[in-house]
Amino acid sequence: MQAPIYDPHMNDFFDVIKTFITLSADSKLAMAGILKKASFPKGHHLLNAGSVCRHVYFIEKGLTRTYYTKDGKDVTDWISVEKTFATSIVSFITGLPDIRSIELLEPTVLWTIGHDDLQRLYDENHEIERFGRLLVSYGLVQMQQRFDDLHFATARERYRKLMEQTPSIVQRVPLGMVASYLGITPETLSRIRADYTI
Repeated sequence: MQAPIYDPHMNDFFDVIKTFITLSADSKLAMAGILKKASFPKGHHLLNAGSVCRHVYFIEKGLTRTYYTKDGKDVTDWISVEKTFATSIVSFITGLPDIRSIELLEPTVLWTIGHDDLQRLYDENHEIERFGRLLVSYGLVQMQQRFDDLHFATARERYRKLMEQTPSIVQRVPLGMVASYLGITPETLSRIRADYTI
């Protein structure tokens, strides 16, 4: 069979997939067949609170924040940058509405994977089913690590981890949202940044 041909930018997606599983040429072609490329402006919502999440998004360019509203204030729950995924895992799996929204903080180019298309591939392709299981497991581990960080790490430790893993967030995301993501006040964030050293 001829090797699959796809948009060169799709290579970023498959490079990330490779960190989970090595797909055969047929499996890559099947996965490429359900990927849909989309571009949206800053401020666009991929998911609105109270809706069911029916897609997984792979970010080629741009970034998203997942947030919910509590006591009249937005709480930033997650930030996704290039070459990472954005979705509501629980809503995607259960089909139940989420209290969270997913907003684009920059003009964003992404690849979408529809729930029904992915379920069909799971039924037809063992490799892709295994990838899905590994991706969900990875997402759940990330959620647990974030829970642990918010409950057991100091504010300074959380900031240091952010700077080690995704330092561009501090330049690209409003500092009020960064503080919310870290679970600290803007004033505490300002103090930490003022004397932060690597």
